[in-house]
Amino acid sequence: MGKATIFVGLDVHKDETAVAVLEGSGREVLEFRQSSSAVRRLAKKLLEAAKGRRIVAAYESGPCGYYLRRALAAQGIDCQVVAPSLIPVRPGQRIKTDRRDARKLAELLRAGLLTPVTEPTPGEEAVRDLCRCREDAQQNLVRARHRLSKMLLRRGRVYREGRHWTQRHLLWLRGQRFEEAADQAVFDEYLGTVEWAQERVVGLEARMAETAVQTPYAAPVGWLRCLRGVDTITALTLVTELYDIRRFRSPRQLMAYIGLVPSEHSSGGSVHRGGITKTGNSHARRILIEAAWHARHHLKVSKALRLRRRDQPAEVIALADRAMRRLHRRWWHLVTAGKSTQKATTAVARELAGFVWAVLQLGTQSEPSQT
Repeated sequence: MGKATIFVGLDVHKDETAVAVLEGSGREVLEFRQSSSAVRRLAKKLLEAAKGRRIVAAYESGPCGYYLRRALAAQGIDCQVVAPSLIPVRPGQRIKTDRRDARKLAELLRAGLLTPVTEPTPGEEAVRDLCRCREDAQQNLVRARHRLSKMLLRRGRVYREGRHWTQRHLLWLRGQRFEEAADQAVFDEYLGTVEWAQERVVGLEARMAETAVQTPYAAPVGWLRCLRGVDTITALTLVTELYDIRRFRSPRQLMAYIGLVPSEHSSGGSVHRGGITKTGNSHARRILIEAAWHARHHLKVSKALRLRRRDQPAEVIALADRAMRRLHRRWWHLVTAGKSTQKATTAVARELAGFVWAVLQLGTQSEPSQT
Protein backbone atom coordinates (compact mmCIF):
# COMPACT_ATOMS: atom_id res chain seq x y z
CA MET A 1 0.00 0.00 0.00
CA GLY A 2 2.75 2.46 1.01
CA LYS A 3 2.64 6.22 0.61
CA ALA A 4 -0.19 6.08 -1.94
CA THR A 5 -2.61 4.94 0.75
CA ILE A 6 -4.11 6.56 3.83
CA PHE A 7 -5.45 4.47 6.70
CA VAL A 8 -8.60 5.35 8.62
CA GLY A 9 -9.66 4.00 12.00
CA LEU A 10 -13.33 4.38 12.91
CA ASP A 11 -14.63 3.99 16.45
CA VAL A 12 -18.32 3.68 15.64
CA HIS A 13 -21.15 4.37 18.07
CA LYS A 14 -24.87 4.94 17.64
CA ASP A 15 -24.71 8.73 17.60
CA GLU A 16 -21.11 9.66 16.88
CA THR A 17 -18.03 8.18 15.21
CA ALA A 18 -14.46 9.00 16.16
CA VAL A 19 -12.18 9.13 13.10
CA ALA A 20 -8.37 8.90 12.91
CA VAL A 21 -6.53 9.26 9.58
CA LEU A 22 -2.89 8.13 9.18
CA GLU A 23 -0.54 8.63 6.27
CA GLY A 24 1.07 5.62 4.65
CA SER A 25 4.40 6.58 6.24
CA GLY A 26 5.24 8.80 9.19
CA ARG A 27 2.93 9.63 12.09
CA GLU A 28 0.79 12.41 10.66
CA VAL A 29 -2.70 12.12 12.10
CA LEU A 30 -5.96 13.84 11.25
CA GLU A 31 -8.59 13.34 13.94
CA PHE A 32 -12.20 14.45 14.06
CA ARG A 33 -15.67 13.36 15.15
CA GLN A 34 -18.60 12.87 12.85
CA SER A 35 -22.28 12.11 13.34
CA SER A 36 -22.83 8.42 12.64
CA SER A 37 -25.86 9.24 10.49
CA ALA A 38 -23.95 11.61 8.19
CA VAL A 39 -22.14 8.97 6.14
CA ARG A 40 -21.87 11.09 2.97
CA ARG A 41 -20.31 13.95 4.93
CA LEU A 42 -17.82 11.50 6.47
CA ALA A 43 -16.94 10.10 3.04
CA LYS A 44 -16.48 13.64 1.67
CA LYS A 45 -14.04 14.55 4.47
CA LEU A 46 -12.04 11.36 3.93
CA LEU A 47 -11.84 11.91 0.18
CA GLU A 48 -10.66 15.47 0.75
CA ALA A 49 -7.99 14.26 3.17
CA ALA A 50 -6.87 11.55 0.73
CA LYS A 51 -6.21 13.99 -2.13
CA GLY A 52 -6.52 11.29 -4.75
CA ARG A 53 -4.81 8.56 -2.74
CA ARG A 54 -6.37 5.23 -1.90
CA ILE A 55 -8.38 5.07 1.33
CA VAL A 56 -8.51 1.96 3.52
CA ALA A 57 -10.76 2.16 6.60
CA ALA A 58 -11.70 -0.24 9.38
CA TYR A 59 -14.02 -0.47 12.35
CA GLU A 60 -14.87 -3.17 14.87
CA SER A 61 -17.70 -5.59 14.33
CA GLY A 62 -20.55 -4.78 16.68
CA PRO A 63 -24.19 -3.73 17.00
CA CYS A 64 -23.87 -1.22 14.15
CA GLY A 65 -23.49 -4.12 11.72
CA TYR A 66 -22.35 -3.64 8.13
CA TYR A 67 -24.37 -0.55 7.26
CA LEU A 68 -21.44 1.87 7.50
CA ARG A 69 -19.11 -0.38 5.48
CA ARG A 70 -21.67 -0.72 2.69
CA ALA A 71 -22.42 3.01 2.72
CA LEU A 72 -18.72 3.91 2.49
CA ALA A 73 -18.20 1.33 -0.26
CA ALA A 74 -20.97 3.04 -2.24
CA GLN A 75 -18.90 6.25 -1.98
CA GLY A 76 -15.78 4.48 -3.31
CA ILE A 77 -14.03 3.93 0.04
CA ASP A 78 -12.57 0.53 0.91
CA CYS A 79 -13.75 -0.31 4.43
CA GLN A 80 -13.24 -3.44 6.52
CA VAL A 81 -15.20 -4.77 9.48
CA VAL A 82 -12.69 -6.44 11.81
CA ALA A 83 -13.01 -9.01 14.58
CA PRO A 84 -12.78 -7.28 18.01
CA SER A 85 -11.52 -10.41 19.78
CA LEU A 86 -8.50 -10.61 17.44
CA ILE A 87 -7.34 -7.00 17.87
CA PRO A 88 -3.90 -6.93 19.60
CA VAL A 89 -3.97 -5.44 23.11
CA ARG A 90 -1.05 -3.76 24.88
CA PRO A 91 -0.84 -5.16 28.44
CA GLY A 92 0.27 -1.87 29.95
CA GLN A 93 -2.41 0.31 28.37
CA ARG A 94 -4.80 1.59 31.02
CA ILE A 95 -6.45 4.55 29.26
CA LYS A 96 -9.27 3.94 26.81
CA THR A 97 -11.09 6.66 24.87
CA ASP A 98 -12.89 6.78 21.54
CA ARG A 99 -10.08 8.94 20.10
CA ARG A 100 -7.40 6.48 21.20
CA ASP A 101 -9.41 3.51 19.90
CA ALA A 102 -9.79 5.10 16.47
CA ARG A 103 -6.07 5.89 16.26
CA LYS A 104 -5.18 2.38 17.41
CA LEU A 105 -7.34 0.88 14.67
CA ALA A 106 -5.65 3.06 12.06
CA GLU A 107 -2.17 2.08 13.29
CA LEU A 108 -2.98 -1.63 13.35
CA LEU A 109 -4.62 -1.40 9.93
CA ARG A 110 -1.47 0.20 8.53
CA ALA A 111 0.63 -2.57 10.12
CA GLY A 112 -1.63 -5.29 8.68
CA LEU A 113 -2.52 -6.67 12.12
CA LEU A 114 -6.32 -6.61 11.84
CA THR A 115 -8.46 -9.61 10.89
CA PRO A 116 -11.52 -8.76 8.77
CA VAL A 117 -14.70 -10.75 9.33
CA THR A 118 -16.55 -12.36 6.46
CA GLU A 119 -19.46 -10.15 5.50
CA PRO A 120 -22.78 -11.72 4.52
CA THR A 121 -24.82 -10.37 1.66
CA PRO A 122 -27.91 -8.40 2.68
CA GLY A 123 -30.03 -11.45 1.81
CA GLU A 124 -27.86 -13.79 3.87
CA GLU A 125 -27.89 -11.35 6.78
CA ALA A 126 -31.69 -11.17 6.66
CA VAL A 127 -32.10 -14.96 6.80
CA ARG A 128 -29.46 -15.19 9.52
CA ASP A 129 -31.41 -12.67 11.60
CA LEU A 130 -34.55 -14.75 11.01
CA CYS A 131 -32.78 -17.79 12.48
CA ARG A 132 -31.49 -15.76 15.42
CA CYS A 133 -34.95 -14.30 15.99
CA ARG A 134 -36.34 -17.82 16.27
CA GLU A 135 -33.56 -18.65 18.76
CA ASP A 136 -34.49 -15.61 20.85
CA ALA A 137 -38.17 -16.55 20.70
CA GLN A 138 -37.35 -20.09 21.85
CA GLN A 139 -35.37 -18.74 24.79
CA ASN A 140 -38.29 -16.47 25.73
CA LEU A 141 -40.61 -19.48 25.57
CA VAL A 142 -38.37 -21.45 27.93
CA ARG A 143 -38.28 -18.54 30.39
CA ALA A 144 -42.07 -18.17 30.25
CA ARG A 145 -42.53 -21.88 30.93
CA HIS A 146 -40.16 -21.71 33.88
CA ARG A 147 -42.07 -18.80 35.41
CA LEU A 148 -45.36 -20.65 35.06
CA SER A 149 -44.09 -23.96 36.43
CA LYS A 150 -42.38 -22.31 39.41
CA MET A 151 -45.54 -20.33 40.22
CA LEU A 152 -47.51 -23.59 40.26
CA LEU A 153 -44.83 -25.29 42.35
CA ARG A 154 -45.13 -22.55 44.98
CA ARG A 155 -48.86 -23.38 45.18
CA GLY A 156 -48.25 -27.13 45.38
CA ARG A 157 -49.58 -27.79 41.85
CA VAL A 158 -47.31 -30.42 40.24
CA TYR A 159 -48.17 -32.32 37.06
CA ARG A 160 -47.27 -36.01 37.48
CA GLU A 161 -49.23 -37.69 34.68
CA GLY A 162 -46.59 -37.63 31.96
CA ARG A 163 -44.24 -35.30 30.14
CA HIS A 164 -44.59 -31.55 30.45
CA TRP A 165 -45.70 -29.24 27.64
CA THR A 166 -47.60 -31.92 25.76
CA GLN A 167 -51.22 -31.39 24.69
CA ARG A 168 -52.35 -33.35 27.73
CA HIS A 169 -50.25 -31.16 30.01
CA LEU A 170 -51.67 -28.00 28.42
CA LEU A 171 -55.22 -29.26 29.02
CA TRP A 172 -54.30 -29.80 32.67
CA LEU A 173 -52.91 -26.26 32.88
CA ARG A 174 -56.03 -24.69 31.38
CA GLY A 175 -58.12 -26.48 34.00
CA GLN A 176 -56.29 -24.99 36.98
CA ARG A 177 -58.31 -22.64 39.23
CA PHE A 178 -57.28 -20.66 42.33
CA GLU A 179 -59.27 -19.33 45.24
CA GLU A 180 -57.34 -16.09 45.46
CA ALA A 181 -58.19 -13.66 42.68
CA ALA A 182 -54.60 -12.42 42.56
CA ASP A 183 -53.30 -15.96 42.10
CA GLN A 184 -55.72 -16.55 39.25
CA ALA A 185 -54.67 -13.30 37.58
CA VAL A 186 -50.97 -14.20 37.83
CA PHE A 187 -51.61 -17.72 36.53
CA ASP A 188 -53.67 -16.46 33.58
CA GLU A 189 -50.95 -13.97 32.68
CA TYR A 190 -48.18 -16.58 32.82
CA LEU A 191 -50.21 -19.11 30.84
CA GLY A 192 -51.14 -16.52 28.24
CA THR A 193 -47.47 -15.57 27.87
CA VAL A 194 -46.52 -19.22 27.33
CA GLU A 195 -49.17 -19.68 24.64
CA TRP A 196 -48.22 -16.42 22.92
CA ALA A 197 -44.51 -17.33 22.99
CA GLN A 198 -45.32 -20.76 21.58
CA GLU A 199 -47.24 -19.17 18.69
CA ARG A 200 -44.27 -16.93 17.94
CA VAL A 201 -41.88 -19.89 17.76
CA VAL A 202 -44.25 -21.86 15.52
CA GLY A 203 -44.70 -18.90 13.20
CA LEU A 204 -40.96 -18.25 12.91
CA GLU A 205 -40.23 -21.93 12.29
CA ALA A 206 -42.84 -21.95 9.51
CA ARG A 207 -41.11 -18.95 7.91
CA MET A 208 -37.75 -20.72 8.21
CA ALA A 209 -39.20 -23.84 6.59
CA GLU A 210 -40.42 -21.72 3.67
CA THR A 211 -36.98 -20.13 3.31
CA ALA A 212 -35.14 -23.46 3.51
CA VAL A 213 -36.70 -24.75 0.26
CA GLN A 214 -35.72 -21.63 -1.69
CA THR A 215 -32.52 -20.93 -3.60
CA PRO A 216 -29.70 -20.76 -2.49
CA TYR A 217 -30.54 -22.59 0.74
CA ALA A 218 -32.42 -25.64 -0.56
CA ALA A 219 -29.35 -27.63 -1.65
CA PRO A 220 -27.06 -27.19 1.41
CA VAL A 221 -29.99 -27.58 3.81
CA GLY A 222 -30.92 -30.82 2.07
CA TRP A 223 -27.37 -32.15 2.38
CA LEU A 224 -27.13 -31.34 6.09
CA ARG A 225 -30.52 -32.91 6.81
CA CYS A 226 -28.97 -36.27 5.86
CA LEU A 227 -27.07 -36.14 9.18
CA ARG A 228 -28.79 -37.62 12.21
CA GLY A 229 -29.95 -34.93 14.62
CA VAL A 230 -29.96 -32.24 11.92
CA ASP A 231 -33.35 -31.15 10.58
CA THR A 232 -34.51 -27.98 8.83
CA ILE A 233 -34.04 -25.53 11.73
CA THR A 234 -30.55 -26.78 12.57
CA ALA A 235 -29.48 -27.03 8.93
CA LEU A 236 -30.67 -23.55 7.96
CA THR A 237 -29.06 -22.05 11.06
CA LEU A 238 -25.71 -23.65 10.20
CA VAL A 239 -25.89 -22.55 6.56
CA THR A 240 -26.68 -18.94 7.46
CA GLU A 241 -24.09 -18.75 10.23
CA LEU A 242 -21.26 -20.29 8.19
CA TYR A 243 -22.00 -18.63 4.81
CA ASP A 244 -19.71 -20.13 2.15
CA ILE A 245 -18.10 -23.31 3.56
CA ARG A 246 -15.22 -22.92 1.09
CA ARG A 247 -13.74 -20.14 3.21
CA PHE A 248 -12.73 -22.83 5.74
CA ARG A 249 -9.73 -24.67 4.34
CA SER A 250 -10.04 -27.61 6.75
CA PRO A 251 -12.43 -29.07 9.34
CA ARG A 252 -10.04 -27.95 12.07
CA GLN A 253 -10.41 -24.34 10.94
CA LEU A 254 -14.20 -24.63 11.17
CA MET A 255 -13.98 -26.18 14.64
CA ALA A 256 -11.79 -23.28 15.79
CA TYR A 257 -14.19 -20.73 14.26
CA ILE A 258 -17.07 -22.24 16.24
CA GLY A 259 -15.00 -22.37 19.44
CA LEU A 260 -15.07 -26.15 19.91
CA VAL A 261 -11.31 -26.73 20.07
CA PRO A 262 -9.55 -27.10 23.46
CA SER A 263 -7.87 -24.08 24.96
CA GLU A 264 -4.14 -24.41 25.57
CA HIS A 265 -1.55 -22.75 27.80
CA SER A 266 1.86 -24.23 27.09
CA SER A 267 5.32 -22.95 27.90
CA GLY A 268 8.66 -24.65 27.55
CA GLY A 269 8.21 -28.37 28.07
CA SER A 270 4.85 -28.09 29.83
CA VAL A 271 1.61 -28.49 27.89
CA HIS A 272 -1.72 -27.64 29.53
CA ARG A 273 -5.02 -28.01 27.68
CA GLY A 274 -8.31 -26.87 29.15
CA GLY A 275 -11.94 -26.63 28.13
CA ILE A 276 -13.12 -25.47 24.75
CA THR A 277 -12.27 -21.90 23.78
CA LYS A 278 -15.93 -20.83 23.29
CA THR A 279 -14.74 -18.17 20.87
CA GLY A 280 -16.20 -17.36 17.48
CA ASN A 281 -19.75 -18.13 16.47
CA SER A 282 -21.79 -19.05 19.56
CA HIS A 283 -24.99 -19.66 17.56
CA ALA A 284 -23.41 -22.40 15.45
CA ARG A 285 -21.74 -23.88 18.54
CA ARG A 286 -25.01 -24.09 20.45
CA ILE A 287 -26.92 -25.70 17.59
CA LEU A 288 -24.16 -28.27 17.00
CA ILE A 289 -24.07 -29.26 20.67
CA GLU A 290 -27.85 -29.73 20.61
CA ALA A 291 -27.55 -31.95 17.53
CA ALA A 292 -24.68 -33.93 19.09
CA TRP A 293 -26.96 -35.23 21.86
CA HIS A 294 -28.57 -37.53 19.26
CA ALA A 295 -25.33 -39.54 19.10
CA ARG A 296 -26.23 -41.34 22.32
CA HIS A 297 -29.21 -43.11 20.73
CA HIS A 298 -29.08 -46.55 19.12
CA LEU A 299 -27.79 -46.79 15.57
CA LYS A 300 -30.91 -46.65 13.47
CA VAL A 301 -32.05 -44.84 10.36
CA SER A 302 -35.53 -43.69 11.36
CA LYS A 303 -38.41 -43.18 8.97
CA ALA A 304 -38.08 -39.41 9.29
CA LEU A 305 -34.36 -39.60 8.46
CA ARG A 306 -35.06 -41.77 5.40
CA LEU A 307 -37.55 -39.19 4.17
CA ARG A 308 -35.02 -36.39 4.67
CA ARG A 309 -32.45 -38.30 2.62
CA ARG A 310 -34.76 -38.82 -0.36
CA ASP A 311 -33.32 -37.48 -3.64
CA GLN A 312 -30.05 -36.45 -1.97
CA PRO A 313 -26.62 -37.37 -3.46
CA ALA A 314 -25.51 -40.92 -2.64
CA GLU A 315 -22.07 -39.67 -1.60
CA VAL A 316 -23.60 -37.35 0.97
CA ILE A 317 -25.83 -40.11 2.38
CA ALA A 318 -22.84 -42.48 2.68
CA LEU A 319 -20.87 -39.80 4.54
CA ALA A 320 -23.84 -39.14 6.83
CA ASP A 321 -24.03 -42.88 7.67
CA ARG A 322 -20.33 -42.87 8.45
CA ALA A 323 -20.84 -39.86 10.71
CA MET A 324 -23.72 -41.56 12.55
CA ARG A 325 -21.62 -44.66 13.32
CA ARG A 326 -18.52 -42.71 14.25
CA LEU A 327 -20.25 -40.24 16.55
CA HIS A 328 -22.27 -42.97 18.29
CA ARG A 329 -19.13 -44.98 19.06
CA ARG A 330 -17.29 -41.87 20.14
CA TRP A 331 -20.00 -40.75 22.57
CA TRP A 332 -20.28 -44.12 24.29
CA HIS A 333 -16.49 -44.61 24.38
CA LEU A 334 -16.09 -41.33 26.26
CA VAL A 335 -18.97 -42.01 28.65
CA THR A 336 -17.78 -45.53 29.53
CA ALA A 337 -14.27 -44.10 30.05
CA GLY A 338 -15.67 -41.92 32.83
CA LYS A 339 -16.30 -38.64 31.04
CA SER A 340 -19.48 -36.76 31.87
CA THR A 341 -22.24 -36.78 29.30
CA GLN A 342 -21.78 -33.04 28.80
CA LYS A 343 -18.08 -33.42 27.98
CA ALA A 344 -18.80 -36.38 25.73
CA THR A 345 -21.44 -34.42 23.85
CA THR A 346 -19.11 -31.44 23.42
CA ALA A 347 -16.41 -33.71 22.01
CA VAL A 348 -18.93 -35.25 19.64
CA ALA A 349 -20.10 -31.78 18.59
CA ARG A 350 -16.52 -30.95 17.63
CA GLU A 351 -16.38 -34.02 15.38
CA LEU A 352 -19.86 -33.26 14.06
CA ALA A 353 -18.54 -29.87 12.93
CA GLY A 354 -15.95 -31.75 10.89
CA PHE A 355 -18.65 -33.86 9.26
CA VAL A 356 -20.69 -30.71 8.53
CA TRP A 357 -17.65 -29.30 6.73
CA ALA A 358 -17.19 -32.54 4.78
CA VAL A 359 -20.88 -32.82 3.84
CA LEU A 360 -21.06 -29.24 2.57
CA GLN A 361 -17.79 -29.60 0.68
CA LEU A 362 -18.89 -32.89 -0.89
CA GLY A 363 -22.32 -31.55 -1.72
CA THR A 364 -20.82 -28.46 -3.32
CA GLN A 365 -18.58 -30.66 -5.50
CA SER A 366 -21.44 -32.96 -6.53
CA GLU A 367 -23.99 -30.18 -7.11
CA PRO A 368 -23.29 -29.66 -10.84
CA SER A 369 -23.94 -33.35 -11.55
CA GLN A 370 -27.29 -33.08 -9.75
CA THR A 371 -28.54 -30.22 -11.93
